[in-house]
Amino acid sequence: MSDAKSLFVLHEAAAGYALFEVVAFDEIGALLEGSMDTVTDLDRFSRAVKLKAFQPFESAEDALLSINAVSEHSCTDGLHAFLEMNLPKIKKKKEGKAAAFALGVIDPALATAIADGMPGLSCRSDETVREIIRGCRLHLTHYVKGLGAGSQEQAQLGLGHSYSRGKVKFNPARSDNMIIQSIALLDQMDKDLNTFAMRVREWYSWHFPELKELVKDNYMYARCAAFIQDKHTLCPGGEGGKGEEDGDEPEDKLPGLVEIIGDEDVANAVVTAARTSMGMDCSVVDMVNIVNFTQRMVKLAEYRKQLALYLTDKMSIVAPNLSALIGDTVAARLISKAGSLTNLAKAPASTVQILGAEKALFRALKTKGNTPKYGIIYHSTFIGRADGKNKGRISRYLANKCSIATRIDSFSDEPSSLYGQKLRDQVEERLKFYETGAAPRKNIDVMEEVARHLKAGQDAMDEDAEEAKKKKKKDKKASKKRKADDDEGDAAEDEQVIPCDQNIIARLLLSLMYFMQSFQAEKKSAKKMKKDASAKTPEKTVDDEETTPSKEKVCLPASADFSRELSTYHAHTIYRLCIQSSKKSSKKEKKKKKEKA
Repeated sequence: MSDAKSLFVLHEAAAGYALFEVVAFDEIGALLEGSMDTVTDLDRFSRAVKLKAFQPFESAEDALLSINAVSEHSCTDGLHAFLEMNLPKIKKKKEGKAAAFALGVIDPALATAIADGMPGLSCRSDETVREIIRGCRLHLTHYVKGLGAGSQEQAQLGLGHSYSRGKVKFNPARSDNMIIQSIALLDQMDKDLNTFAMRVREWYSWHFPELKELVKDNYMYARCAAFIQDKHTLCPGGEGGKGEEDGDEPEDKLPGLVEIIGDEDVANAVVTAARTSMGMDCSVVDMVNIVNFTQRMVKLAEYRKQLALYLTDKMSIVAPNLSALIGDTVAARLISKAGSLTNLAKAPASTVQILGAEKALFRALKTKGNTPKYGIIYHSTFIGRADGKNKGRISRYLANKCSIATRIDSFSDEPSSLYGQKLRDQVEERLKFYETGAAPRKNIDVMEEVARHLKAGQDAMDEDAEEAKKKKKKDKKASKKRKADDDEGDAAEDEQVIPCDQNIIARLLLSLMYFMQSFQAEKKSAKKMKKDASAKTPEKTVDDEETTPSKEKVCLPASADFSRELSTYHAHTIYRLCIQSSKKSSKKEKKKKKEKA
């Protein structure tokens, strides 16, 4: 036991947090000293351990968040508040004195996180705490009555499903799993296709044995067998050259054979061999079974090609540098052997070098022999091109470059295949160095060159983005300016007056004076006529004639269209002024409405 005077134990259950207090140290000591089965005794255990507090989770989401935090060794706010509320007040520990109490946690990393979050709290995680928590877990339904009748099992089942679903959904290696399954299926299909091809050759050779000598490729042989079927269809005349009499019949399948084989001479040789074949005749039922199996083998081979293309596309996304360095198939096998791209990136170059040769390594360690020089990377083209004495050196160098490429693919935000291409060039230079002695470039120079290329490409992309942004702003300003010009043009049209030169203006001014004088003269004459009518004195005096304005005394312009121009001018001017005043008043009303809104 610890030097602390009392002990509290934290148990993270599926239904919530439970805090237990050990009230009898002697009883616990007796339980631990005896058999481990004594913890299962409910009477003895309940006398030594009492439930201090239990806080259930509010919902399934809260339970999942809390358990995820526990698995990641972090103390959540809910757990911190629960402990702070139910534990005794934490006092500063004086030197030379034991802590007042200790908190037992089953996970040492979680105990460290709780101690960091609650300064002054003494946490422990040892065999005693684990045995106490084992008993608490076993008798939890006795302490918490609400967890009986299957409630605890339901909570555990639901939380387990949610936790597993979250781990699978947010697994960072889910893309790696597709690669692992694809390469495993490819390897299995290669074995199966070889077996099926051997079975097709053996089965169909009983009918047409000469075909396997003319067509060596397994896939092409299966296609030819499925296309020819009965060999007598190539020579309807049968044996003895009867097919030559019907010269047109054998040509029916010849274009199809040429398309499959790709060589007209070989196709003609197949037709010739069919005429003199020594194979036995097959019944219709036997031939149907042979053709069905052959067609399925052909479809399986075509699917294998599609799967290889899928693996290439997947590798270009997940590990472009590694696939550019050693190829898609070898890179996928390395990832599959390591378990994930992250695990491969964490492995040192010496592990990558012998990955896949574990049996040979342990056998060499057991027999104290020579350890293997290479594993899966032996299938890359570089080791096969090197001399026998340099195979170990180039495999060590290649493993070093594979480790660099893997780490770039695994931990870079925007991976590109440029690093892989440069690393491949370095391996090529190393091979030339072993052959001719030409000094290769240093790794730091190559990496700096790649970094400059990537930076230049990023700067170009940023410049393009800035130019596009500026162009967009410029187009926006131009559209605004165009709209403003249109509005000004409309306003100018509203304010526009009919254009006229200086002569017309002078004549219009004279016309205006004429109208004013004529209006006043008519007004005076009307008044005088009223006076004369009242006084009945129709005679006019000399003074009246002098005072009355006469039209002949006004200097008028000589133009005959003078009155028409004047009326047109005044009509247009009055119309424009009315429209302008109405527009100004409507604009003011709109501004007032906007301000009120």
